[in-house]
Amino acid sequence: MTDPVKSTTGRGTRRAAQARTTRRRIIEAARELFLRQGYASTTLDQIAAAAGVAVQTVYFHFGNKATVLKEIIDVLSVGDDDPIPVLDRPWVEQVRDEPDGHRALAIWLANSRVIFGRVAPIMKIVRDAAGSDAEMAAQWETNQGQRYTAHHNLAGLLADKQALRPDLSTEEAADIIFTLVSFEVYLLLTGVRGWTPDQWERWIHTIIAAAILR
Repeated sequence: MTDPVKSTTGRGTRRAAQARTTRRRIIEAARELFLRQGYASTTLDQIAAAAGVAVQTVYFHFGNKATVLKEIIDVLSVGDDDPIPVLDRPWVEQVRDEPDGHRALAIWLANSRVIFGRVAPIMKIVRDAAGSDAEMAAQWETNQGQRYTAHHNLAGLLADKQALRPDLSTEEAADIIFTLVSFEVYLLLTGVRGWTPDQWERWIHTIIAAAILR
């Protein structure tokens, strides 16, 4: 005889997995459309068609286009759709556990290069649209706040390791990191000047280490 509890649980697990797969398809379809034709020119109908779902499905999962974009940025920032914030990721734990400040900074910046490589093209769209689109302006401000929080966390970790220059406060170090490890600088060097991400990583490590570390 079939156990009704196990049967219901099994159906619920399958539905959750199907919903997650659908969300992934929508996010990937939207990402490709935003990059190819821009945010403003992309409609939810186009996203639904590219994902192979009904537009009502997009509305059900995300509600509006701005939320789709936010989800894209969140997924690209961490590399997957697991509900684990950046600061709780294993590589941040490596930064916390590394006693040497220079090596801890290197771990952070190596992972920043990977993250920027995924998310910078989308953030360029957000930045360029922020001047004329209130939702994009809000998204840009949200990301700036999240980025500052992350870099203030890094500055605090370096301070705990006694790695900061003695004339710098944690807040000053955070401001320096926030300014230099930015999408603006990354896009200028890799997009405008043609640097490789590896070149950016080597340069940014040299500059920040000289600016804030003992």
